[in-house]
Amino acid sequence: MVSKTPSSRTNTSNMKNKYIILTAVLAISLTSCHIYQPYELPTDNSFAKSFDESNRAEKDSASLPFLSWQDIFTDPVLQGYINTALSKNKDIDDAVKNVEIARAQLKGAKLSYLPGIALNPNGGAAKYGDGKMDTWTYTLPMSISWEIDVFGKILNRKRGAQIAVDQMEDYLQATRSQVICGVASSYYALMLLKQQLGLSERTAEIWKDQVESMKLMKQAGRVNEAAVVQSEANYWNIMGSIPDIKNSINQMNNTLALLLHTYPQDFEVSSDMNFDLPENLTAGVPMTYLAVRPDVRAAERGLASAYYTVNSARAAFYPGLTISSNGGFTNLLGSIVMNPGKWFVQLAGSLAIPIFSRGQNIATLEVAKARQKQSMNAFEKSVLNASAEVSNALAAYRFNKEKRVCLLNQIDDLEKSVEYTQELLMLNTSTTYLEVLTARSSLLSAQLASLNAWHGKVTALISLYQSVGGGR
Repeated sequence: MVSKTPSSRTNTSNMKNKYIILTAVLAISLTSCHIYQPYELPTDNSFAKSFDESNRAEKDSASLPFLSWQDIFTDPVLQGYINTALSKNKDIDDAVKNVEIARAQLKGAKLSYLPGIALNPNGGAAKYGDGKMDTWTYTLPMSISWEIDVFGKILNRKRGAQIAVDQMEDYLQATRSQVICGVASSYYALMLLKQQLGLSERTAEIWKDQVESMKLMKQAGRVNEAAVVQSEANYWNIMGSIPDIKNSINQMNNTLALLLHTYPQDFEVSSDMNFDLPENLTAGVPMTYLAVRPDVRAAERGLASAYYTVNSARAAFYPGLTISSNGGFTNLLGSIVMNPGKWFVQLAGSLAIPIFSRGQNIATLEVAKARQKQSMNAFEKSVLNASAEVSNALAAYRFNKEKRVCLLNQIDDLEKSVEYTQELLMLNTSTTYLEVLTARSSLLSAQLASLNAWHGKVTALISLYQSVGGGR
């Protein structure tokens, strides 16, 4: 038995230490460039850091962003339309298919960890001149190839595919929200137009009676021809506005039909105009809730996707290790034709180390880094846009609500004014027909403005619900 000398033992120990040190250095270098680390919002960006802290804050599950659309839109007629849109709208169907595509791609990325197996049977024979046909040779090979994910190439592709699935689900939620709120907006716009039509038709009947009254008063010598003509002019002015309203109703019916994926028709709407939210849901929406918006989530996932793309570009600089094996049954071994056949097995390993790729890997990495910065810009703009939309919706709701209260008070006073001036005119006082016409015209304008203020408030509520990511 040969014993090792102290010198040889020292050399062996030094080699082991060098190997350990080299392995540690390689592991640290890989960890430092984040190849294996999962994505997190960058802490070196003050905007992203502030958003991350807000996102981690505790949220109230009963607040507006987390309420289902059934809790917001309680009108049974409207709920029926929304259910129809969710089942038939093709934009939603396309978004669902995009999710299925992304999930299939994720499945493919996960299966990349498994070895690839292929069977390629072949055989043949040859004949030269008048000679006999050579013995048939055949091979029934099966090859197995397995890429060992030492440097995270497959890992980052799989993580990137998972992010793509999450993004498609966010886009699906955004599409649902747009369709739900689009149906609600069209429904209440149609309700507004039908309210305007009813008001205009009732007012036209009143003005028609007013014209007849003016004609009778003219015969009695109470008013002159100018009063009659002015009354008729106001009547025809109102009648002229009715076709415009009916045309708008037709267009809104067509818009709603598109959302419901059906043919144009006259859609029914409720006469109940009581649509509002509890004050605690509209008093304010904390910016911490913006993280639940699907477009903001999708923008943040865009950051994650860019992060894994950069990791994949970095991993391209490291070696690729592949283990392959071939085996099967053949009657051809070497240069000797053998019959019967025999089994054969081959095992090999390859290590592909990128040395010079004409700058392709460097260019790919630079492009990935630039797109990562663009993703951060898109994320910041998405958050700021979301905050602006929430702020605008809250302000529009508050101001239209205040305006409607004022207009309703004005309507009460104008109704009294019309009644008083009409009575004074009939009593043959100093009141003129112009005061009656002015009072009636002002009343109609206030009534129409009140309806518009109501619709402005409703539109703001729908926008608010959508701007906080509602539509679940």
